Amino acid sequence: MRSSRFRRPSRSFEPSPDGTWTSISRRRLFYILFILIIAFSVRGLTRQFVEDNLNEPGWFQSGTYAIFDRHAQKILDSQASIFWIGDPGQTEAAIYPPGYPAWLALIYTITGERSASATQRVQWILDALAVLLVVGVGVTAYGWSAGLMAGLLAALSPLLSLAGATPLADAPTSWFVVAGIWMLLLAHKRTSFAWAIGAGLMLGASCWLRINGLLLVFFWAIALMLLFSISRRSRLLLAAGVLLGVLTLVAPLVVRNAIAFRAFVPAGLGIGTNLWEGIGETDRANEFGAVFGDRALLEQERVAMGVPPDAPFTLYYPDGVRRDRERAGRALSVIVRHPVWYAGVMLRRMWGMLKVAGDPLPYYGSAGINVTSTKTLPVDKRGGVLALAINVLGMVQSVARYVLLPLAALGIGVGARRHWQVTFLLLATVVYYLIPGTVAHTELRYVLPMHCVLSVFAGFGLAFVVELISRRSLRLETGK
Repeated sequence: MRSSRFRRPSRSFEPSPDGTWTSISRRRLFYILFILIIAFSVRGLTRQFVEDNLNEPGWFQSGTYAIFDRHAQKILDSQASIFWIGDPGQTEAAIYPPGYPAWLALIYTITGERSASATQRVQWILDALAVLLVVGVGVTAYGWSAGLMAGLLAALSPLLSLAGATPLADAPTSWFVVAGIWMLLLAHKRTSFAWAIGAGLMLGASCWLRINGLLLVFFWAIALMLLFSISRRSRLLLAAGVLLGVLTLVAPLVVRNAIAFRAFVPAGLGIGTNLWEGIGETDRANEFGAVFGDRALLEQERVAMGVPPDAPFTLYYPDGVRRDRERAGRALSVIVRHPVWYAGVMLRRMWGMLKVAGDPLPYYGSAGINVTSTKTLPVDKRGGVLALAINVLGMVQSVARYVLLPLAALGIGVGARRHWQVTFLLLATVVYYLIPGTVAHTELRYVLPMHCVLSVFAGFGLAFVVELISRRSLRLETGK
């Protein structure tokens, strides 16, 4: 007989009719507070490590942050608009959507400090709280036990913690996408058009920070359309709601770029760059004349275009729209001519996006650090009880790294049997980041929403294991 814990919808977190908290509610509140303590501890310690290494390119892409920072500074100094691009020659203004520079401008205003450190101080706190989004997704999908386990794994995650402690747009983008996933589940469970629009709005909002999730809306819509347990009309309404929500927020970006550059630029430039540099990271890069890295690509194009060394020249200036499209054309030509080989390249990237334990694969960035007293404490504080506690926490993180994928696979398997509809909806996000998300060069920090979903699957798998052990112990105690 299956445990009711995995079959019944969880009760909401509410007091009993007489106004007192039930013992179950108190336990849940305790677990949530414990998860938040772990999230704040891990992210706070990781923040210290990142802050100590802000000048190290391997840990902080200061060049990328500088692009956002310059725009934010100009906004605050009334030298640029938050949204509008007045000079069509300044294609650099369309590299990224306008949301993150606006966010930096807000942080600078609130803190009174215009620096990456100020951004970091705000974002790591919000990222620790954002672990509750993972809890919410898990509870809605599989119940309280799975949701709490998922939140604990997300709180411990070195990858999610590193992104949350790094002052870039990746973690804030993931908050919106995960919030959208939660709303998507609620839209399905309640057959609610309003929640479907909310899911689309969250995904659209993420595109104001980074455009990585732009096409995810189609995967959500298709997944909703394939849930034959609800009527065709309901499926159409839910899919339309998600599409409408995304369109509402993305359309202004497309219109702005079309007016500014008289060309179709979805929400930002860089697709062609990532495609061509994706060819450059392969073992056949020399054969196709591709290079990896922005500096190498810039020098390659400078020579090819005959631009003098002292002339203003960047990846997207001058004529950035045309040049980005040419990069895309060259990359797609290689892919079309060698589809089988490129499928192998994508499979390697998929593994790189999933590999969070052991030595990371090249090109895809770091999967984070296990916190230790050596990495996160001053030299004079690396002994004693505090240091020991931090080292134990790092050991737990290490174990969590290695069990994540096996537990996620178990959670997917059990979920497919017992809750196939929500499992199917959640898998739509995983599939998106693994397949179309790996056509071009990608990095682990681009796929944070996928790892939040994997934490949910792993949390369900862990809850299932705990339940099996509990039932076996009960049988032994009763002699049955």
